[in-house]
Amino acid sequence: MAQRDYYEILGVSQDASDEDLKKAYRRLAMKYHPDRNPDDEDAEEKFKEAKEAYEVLSDSQKRAAYDRFGHAGVEGAAAGGGGGAEGFGGFGDIFGDIFGDIFGGGGRGRQRAYRGADLRYSLDLSLEEAARGTEVTIKVPSKVKCDTCEGSGAKPGTSKSKCSTCGGMGQVRMQQGFFSVTQPCPDCGGEGVKIEQPCTDCRGTGFQRQEKSLEVNIPAGVDSGDRIRLSGEGEPGENGGPRGDLFVEVRIKPHPIFEREGDDLRCEVPISITQAALGDQVTVPTLEGEAKMKVPGGTQSGKTFRLRGKGIQGVRSSRPGDLLCTVKVETPVNLNNRQKELLRELEEEAGKQNGSHPHSKSWWDKVRDFLDRLAS
Repeated sequence: MAQRDYYEILGVSQDASDEDLKKAYRRLAMKYHPDRNPDDEDAEEKFKEAKEAYEVLSDSQKRAAYDRFGHAGVEGAAAGGGGGAEGFGGFGDIFGDIFGDIFGGGGRGRQRAYRGADLRYSLDLSLEEAARGTEVTIKVPSKVKCDTCEGSGAKPGTSKSKCSTCGGMGQVRMQQGFFSVTQPCPDCGGEGVKIEQPCTDCRGTGFQRQEKSLEVNIPAGVDSGDRIRLSGEGEPGENGGPRGDLFVEVRIKPHPIFEREGDDLRCEVPISITQAALGDQVTVPTLEGEAKMKVPGGTQSGKTFRLRGKGIQGVRSSRPGDLLCTVKVETPVNLNNRQKELLRELEEEAGKQNGSHPHSKSWWDKVRDFLDRLAS
């Protein structure tokens, strides 16, 4: 009986990757394994075919010979050994690879290096500091290698010992029916070694806490929520792993005059009734000092004027933002009799002039229309 093509058995193309081969074999092995199909000769035969195909194609030299000469190039190479799980020629290995990450396997007999944790630091800045940029010194808590045990975690004069539970492998094997699954050793946490007498200063961690000072350059234009990354200034890694990073998160403190909106600034500018009615040139504050702003005659309270380029140059912007000044017309208080008399004269004269109070006239026109609609 002619032998079937190995690629056809696994259901993959001839240019399939090693990972494609592994996935295909896993699928077939799970489906046709004799333990899952007792007394099914057809399933057992398909399982043996899949096993033989994978044994050949997963070996680069055998695969090259098979691709060139076909079955003749690997004759006898795939004649597997005896039965049972160990006789499946790599079946246990592939399932160990498949389930290793799920159950924490891998890295046999050696301690893994872990990257240190990242740290976050909240930095409060004034609006001026954020706009112009600055350099600040911050103090952050940090873990450093314990001087007493030199980072080993073991009491001076002692050392770590091989874990008796896993024999230093860091893993224990659990048999679950047909499957053999490895898990991190519960006694040593997968490290393969244990500390019998921990260092009293660091309590076996190998690290101690201390505060360190760092200089941080704040670029001009940062805003609340912006983060500055300081690489390698986070927590130290374990077993020689790299340090994490420190992220400095900026928070802008409230300002007594300005409110920031992106790259724009907003502020309120009080003006008198006379300035609003007659117009004037007023002085307004900026982050650099002062600027002149023209207020035309007849300006109403709440009117906003834009001073271009008087805002903030953001870190990601090509030009500075604007300063938005909203005028607030102030009503005079504590008037003397003469001032009150003058205001009454002004009101009488203004009432004789049609259109002297355009907003008031428009509002009353709307009120009359509304009342007329109610009456009808």
